[in-house]
Amino acid sequence: MEKVRLSLQVSDELNEALDLMADETGTTKSDVLRRALVLLKSAHDARKEGFRVGFSRDAGKLDREIIGL
Repeated sequence: MEKVRLSLQVSDELNEALDLMADETGTTKSDVLRRALVLLKSAHDARKEGFRVGFSRDAGKLDREIIGL
């Protein structure tokens, strides 16, 4: 698969969050962004299929729904 280079401007706060997530996961900021995009695409596709997207501690109950994806 061919790769495309992108340039991105983010706020200081988002940059710090990226640094923290990269450090905690042992990856790079680029990898964090790639994973985030895969997750966002999955959520977007699920929404289009009528699914609710969110977080759950128990399989039978959605504790937090993500709105606006």
